Amino acid sequence: MTMLPGFADHALFLFVPADRPERFAKAVASGADAVIIDLEDAVPAHAKAGARDGLGLALGDTDRASPIFVRVNGAETAWHDGDVAVIAALPIDGVILPKAEAAADIAALRKRLPEPMPIIAIVESARGLSAVDEIAVAADRLAFGSIDFAADLGCAHNREALLFARSRIVLAARLAKAPTPIDGVTLAIGETTLIEDDMRYGASLGFGGKLLIHPRQIEPARKGLAPGAEDLAWALRIVASVEDGAARAVDGAMVDLPVLTRARQVVRAHQRFSNGS
Repeated sequence: MTMLPGFADHALFLFVPADRPERFAKAVASGADAVIIDLEDAVPAHAKAGARDGLGLALGDTDRASPIFVRVNGAETAWHDGDVAVIAALPIDGVILPKAEAAADIAALRKRLPEPMPIIAIVESARGLSAVDEIAVAADRLAFGSIDFAADLGCAHNREALLFARSRIVLAARLAKAPTPIDGVTLAIGETTLIEDDMRYGASLGFGGKLLIHPRQIEPARKGLAPGAEDLAWALRIVASVEDGAARAVDGAMVDLPVLTRARQVVRAHQRFSNGS
C-alpha cells in the first residue's frame, strides 16, 4: 500500500463538485481534513467532460492548505478512462474509486497512477461488500457508500438495515491492517445534532471518519468523533488507576489489559477531536 503522510489520521472528507471550481478554495479552507473534488455523482453527465478538462487550471489556482483527492467515475462507466488519464498528471494527493467491486478494479487504477498515490475504495453495492476483504487489501482505505448500497439492496437507509454492512467493512479494514474506514454521508446539511449523532454512531462501530457534503457538517461531525462526557470520565478513571496493566477492579468491574487499551483509545480520541484539547 502507498501512504500519504497523515493519511491514516484524515477523518473528515468534504466533497465539492468538480464543475464548481469557484468553490474549491472555500472547501480547502473549510477545516476539513481533506477535500474530494467530485467528478461522479455531483456532476451531471453533460458536464463531466468539461469539469474534468478544467481541473488542471482550477487546481493551479487553489491553495493547498488541505490534501486534495479526486473522485473519478466508476470503472464501469464511459468516463472512467478519461478521468484517470487526466488526474494522473494532476498535483493531487489521492483518488477515490466509487462502486469498487473487486481488487482488480483497484489494481487496474493503480497501474495508471503515479506513485505514491493513495486510493480510497468506496463499497456501495452487494457485489462490493461480498469482495470487501480483497478490496481492503488492494486499496489504501475503505469508505462506505451507504445510500447507493441501500439502493442496490432495496433496503432501508437506516442504522438497523445497514449495521451488517458497516460492521463487515470495519472488520475487513482491520484484517487488512488498513486505516479505519470512512462512513457515508448524512444528507441533512443543517441538522447538526443528527450529523454529530451519525458520526458518533459510526465511530462506535469502528469508523474513523465521515464523508461530508457541506462545510456546515464539519464541526458537528468532528464533535461526533470526540468521546462523550460519560465515556471520557470512565476512560480517565481506568487510565488513572491502572499503571501496569494488571487485573483489578474499577467502578466495581474488573479491568485488565484490553480494557485499559480501550480506555487509552478513548483518551486519545478526546485529545485529538475535542476543541481546546
